[in-house]
Amino acid sequence: MPSIGKKHIELAYKWIPSAITYGSGASLTLLYFTDWKLILQYVPYYGKKFQE
Repeated sequence: MPSIGKKHIELAYKWIPSAITYGSGASLTLLYFTDWKLILQYVPYYGKKFQE
């Protein structure tokens, strides 16, 4: 079993911003396609769709 060294940890830290960006984009895409009113009513501009 390979061990996790300092080099691997440094590489992981460099990927964190990209992982957060792609994760946020994927979450917003999921919300858009599922049209989840509970969350999307608070999104600026798009939330006006749910005002009655």
